[in-house]
Amino acid sequence: MVDAHRTFVIVGGGLAGAKAAETLRKEGFTGRVILIGDERDHPYERPPLSKGYLAGKEERDSVFVHEPAWYAQAQVELHLGQSVTAVDRDTRCVHLGDGTSLRYDKLLLATGAEPRRLDIPGTDLAGVHHLRRLAHADRLRQVLTALGRDNGHLVIAGAGWIGLEVAAAARVYGAEVTVVEPEATPLHRVIGPELGQLFTDLHQEHGVRFHFGARLTEIVGQDGMVLAARTDDGEEHPAHDVLAAIGAAPRTALAEAAGLTLAGRATGGGIAVDTALRSSDPDIFAAGDVASIPLPGRGSAPGERVRVEHWANALNGGPAAARAMLGQEVRYDRVPYFFSDQYDLGLEYSGWAPPGSYDQVVVRGDAGKREFVAFWLKDRKVLAGMNVNVWDVTEDIQRLIRSDARQDLDALADPGVPLASLGT
Repeated sequence: MVDAHRTFVIVGGGLAGAKAAETLRKEGFTGRVILIGDERDHPYERPPLSKGYLAGKEERDSVFVHEPAWYAQAQVELHLGQSVTAVDRDTRCVHLGDGTSLRYDKLLLATGAEPRRLDIPGTDLAGVHHLRRLAHADRLRQVLTALGRDNGHLVIAGAGWIGLEVAAAARVYGAEVTVVEPEATPLHRVIGPELGQLFTDLHQEHGVRFHFGARLTEIVGQDGMVLAARTDDGEEHPAHDVLAAIGAAPRTALAEAAGLTLAGRATGGGIAVDTALRSSDPDIFAAGDVASIPLPGRGSAPGERVRVEHWANALNGGPAAARAMLGQEVRYDRVPYFFSDQYDLGLEYSGWAPPGSYDQVVVRGDAGKREFVAFWLKDRKVLAGMNVNVWDVTEDIQRLIRSDARQDLDALADPGVPLASLGT
């Protein structure tokens, strides 16, 4: 039986919210658990939206965190297709778009992020897309099927992870693909220029065209349909559809209106939380894409933060927040982690080393064969590591990041020296 005297409310129907609800029940919480999501679909995982599901390798039902019946069995009250319009911290209530209000004892904000929009003429055309929600993936999958069938052209603005994964999926369908990117290489903000050429070569081998050093300035159309995409260097690219893959912004409007402390833009924005994922209000927590957490490892400076928009952060952050809401001692200091699959290349990345934070890159293995591990270092200390088509090394990489120890660079680069033996 549910004890109605305590109510925990979760705002956000993604992976973080669903795993938080699951953890509350696993940890024995008997109060009301209310999960509110502004999509009509049950909570789902996002990686398949640009990977297996988009490419037609996975069925739609495979993306959901739980079977729909699980929520009733676990006595989790679902409010799907419902928006939260305000959080009243004085009365500890959340107000919904239908005019109702729900009181909470503890509140978890797992509101995620939203795709950044192109601020150029032509974005109102029918063939302009974003990829963040399951409905977006449903539509884009149909678009890629049609483009492949009709030898159509897709222009992608942005050569980040989403842009590259969609490019790979589009080529599987047979669509023509052009990627427009203002930097000189893909993934510049994550892996820097040193390894970006590897991804350029990979995609070019599969027929993707790149246009570097340029931004879209206009999407040209007729009768509501896309005809071409123009860039700021005067080029015009034929296009039947355009995907904006220029990043995502944390959905912090509720938190800001409620007066919660937000992180600065320099660290990605988001709701500032402590290592227990607690916000500036002790009864409000945040997890997933919207949470700005203290950066673990590498002897981080006090106040140094990171906001991680990846699956593992939602998978682990939701349960951590749930345990903290229950009053358990929690220290969420996981090393940032994500993975990607493009054609026959699979990779895992651990850590955080944006351009300017490191002074050298060390490669262990054969980058030419795309079987290697790359390390980003500063003062010979590992900040991040990426294993490409090399597996079962994530734990060792993360151990080196946490150690904050200076490494023997020759040993780090030598595949004959076990990573587990390197100094910590």
